[in-house]
Formats: sequence, structure tokens, C-alpha cells
Amino acid sequence: MARGENTLHKAPLSQDDAYRSAAEEYGRAIDRLARGYEADADLARDLVQDIHAELWRSFAYFEGQCSVKSWVYRIAHNVAVTHVQTALRRKPEALVGLDGITELAARDDLAAQTEAVQLRHRLLATVHRLKPADRQVMLLYLEDLTGAEIGEVTGLSAGAVATRIHRLKNLLADTLSHEGDSQ
Repeated sequence: MARGENTLHKAPLSQDDAYRSAAEEYGRAIDRLARGYEADADLARDLVQDIHAELWRSFAYFEGQCSVKSWVYRIAHNVAVTHVQTALRRKPEALVGLDGITELAARDDLAAQTEAVQLRHRLLATVHRLKPADRQVMLLYLEDLTGAEIGEVTGLSAGAVATRIHRLKNLLADTLSHEGDSQ
């Protein structure tokens, strides 16, 4: 090696190594994301497997166009949206956008569950009712991605992301306050 050459340059990771690293770091987030898109536990596990398979394939052509985090979320959400759209073709459901949701899902009446667990289930049920594009933004927001990162994953502008998040937060707050008034 010639004097003065940069010895700190690392070789790019192999497809397998890149996938393993991403799966280790973002595996739990992928699990949560799948549960956010799929209410049925067995189908959610299938969705996780589909996401991991596509993520592994995607590292064959990943060239660092964005952060690994954004790449993982982009792949995961694209697979999940395709999953939802395929399920809708098989069994159409009444999905609504942010403008159409008027109430949170009914509370679970299981006495053993705490209020926090009940709230999480109601919120997740509400998220399941959203159209895929709105669901994607909300799930990414719940994963603590910034507006810019959400925009990078979804292709929306940061302003459009901020608007959707603001509208959804207001809608959820209004719904929860009305629900609290009726109890």
C-alpha cells in the first residue's frame, strides 16, 4: 500500500451482510409495522416474512441513494401497501382516509387489560381503517421518523407530511375527547 493512502476505507457490505445488519437493527420496527398494516396475527407474520424477503432482494441493488433506515422503511411500506391492496382485491373492506374517519374503534371490554393497552388497541384499530397512504404516514410517524425521513420514504413533501400528521393528531385528539365525554 502506498504511503498516504486511506486505509480506513471499508469495502461495501455484501447483500447478505447488509441484509443481516438491517434486519438486526430494524427487525422490531418491521414487526410493529406489519402489525400496523395487518390485524390478523398469522397474516402479520406472513407479511413480516414477505418484507424480509424483499428487503434481502433489495440490497442487491441498494447503492446508498438514501439512508439505510429510509431504505428499510421504504421497502417495508411498499411491501405492506401491496399486501393491503392484494387483500382488498380478495375481500374489499371499507377503508377511509383522514377525512372519513370519525371515531376510534370500540374499546376492548377485557377487564384484565390496562387503560394503556386498551388505548393502544383502539389506536391501532383506527390505523387499520386508514387508506394505505395515510396509514403509511401515521405508522412512520409512530416509529419516530422525522417529516423529512417520512417524505423520503413516501415521496411526499415534508409540508404534505406535516399536514397529514397534524390533521390525524387533531382527529385522534377530538375522537378521544368525545369518547371520554361519553363515559
